[in-house]
Amino acid sequence: MHHGGHATVSGIDETHDPALTSWVAGADGHADFPIQNLPIGIFAPPSGRPRAGVAIGDMILDLEATTALLPEAAGSALSAATLNALFALPRDDRVALRRAVSRLLSDDRQRARLALHSASGCVMHLPAAIGDYTDFYVGIHHAQNVGRQFRPDSPLLTNYKWVPIGYHGRASSVRASGQPVIRPKGQRKAPDAPAPEYGPSRRLDYELEMGVWIGPGNALGATIPIGRAPEHIVGLSLLNDWSARDLQAWEYQPLGPFLAKNFLTSVSPWVVTAEALAPFRLAQPARPEGDPEPLPYLLDAADQAGGAFAITLSVGLTTAAMRAAGHAVHRLSRGPMTSAYWTIAQIVAHHASNGCDLHPGDLLGTGTLSGPDAGSFGSLLEISRGGTLSMSLPGGETRTFLEDGDEIVFTARAEADGYVPIGFGECRGRVEPASD
Repeated sequence: MHHGGHATVSGIDETHDPALTSWVAGADGHADFPIQNLPIGIFAPPSGRPRAGVAIGDMILDLEATTALLPEAAGSALSAATLNALFALPRDDRVALRRAVSRLLSDDRQRARLALHSASGCVMHLPAAIGDYTDFYVGIHHAQNVGRQFRPDSPLLTNYKWVPIGYHGRASSVRASGQPVIRPKGQRKAPDAPAPEYGPSRRLDYELEMGVWIGPGNALGATIPIGRAPEHIVGLSLLNDWSARDLQAWEYQPLGPFLAKNFLTSVSPWVVTAEALAPFRLAQPARPEGDPEPLPYLLDAADQAGGAFAITLSVGLTTAAMRAAGHAVHRLSRGPMTSAYWTIAQIVAHHASNGCDLHPGDLLGTGTLSGPDAGSFGSLLEISRGGTLSMSLPGGETRTFLEDGDEIVFTARAEADGYVPIGFGECRGRVEPASD
């Protein structure tokens, strides 16, 4: 620690102290939201409009109600129903806000306790008004697994190891966790059918991703150098890029994903900040022998040394029959975020490398984060090997793709020796029948 309480170069400060405790009952040792986390989101209390809050244990601290106790720069950004103005602030202002909230929840019981709400009685909203959403494809094991199904001889296209692949998604259909997944309808064509038909997707799938929230951003025509990219990454949420695989297989040539993806994208509503994640940074795994080194605009020594995260992601499933029988959530997969071939700083730098302007509250998806083995695959397309392998569930049901009534739950946890583990909350969605 430097004198005067400033954070070290690593970004680790008193807010990460494992000995720090909160006066909020149930916060210490909470699986997701101990005082060391302090994720930010937009919530509506039972009889109020949406506003900014911080999750602490099973409670939510109303930031607008505590504005007088918080730094002035952040305070003016906290009265809105979205976090866009907060995301636009320089990183130092967000750090100051985190430290002030940490003090309130560890020391200032008298003044802060009246601003607490029980999370179970609140409704969570999207953290930001999302101007743009881009989905990347940085999970190399997923890219190889899917590529093998479409192109057995060359699963990865030659550009994959040179350029972070992405496509523009649809911001209008991004929703906070818990919104129903209405089975999409669209064109699909069986390989042996003479013509396509239109109807509900029969191969509905999920994709396990991490969402990246953009901070200040860049002006049109300017770039974000890789070394400065972390200044523009506010934090992470879980992201489910729901996918209709039968629609996708028919439509994606030659221009890529469209209606197979844009009917819904779910995100967990709490933004786990880049500051909260400082203790869980890892070196980006070394590239396999023979892989090209990233071009200079994508290569930064500090990013290679600490641009990955010690985060484990999990996917669970319940069916209507399982819930009726009282079965627990069945785990489909579990794997590390380190299976990403590119860092989040690299995807941000690449996105802006042609002068595209990123704005506060923009959302990026990493792409499906599958691990190397079947227990860590991040989609049913991989688990079922393209629908050829069915899996058994508790209670005797089987699945290749999602049926109506199925509910998918994503969770994630960051862990590192010597620090209190933190979580992301849930990203969940239940499949409902296609509309008439």
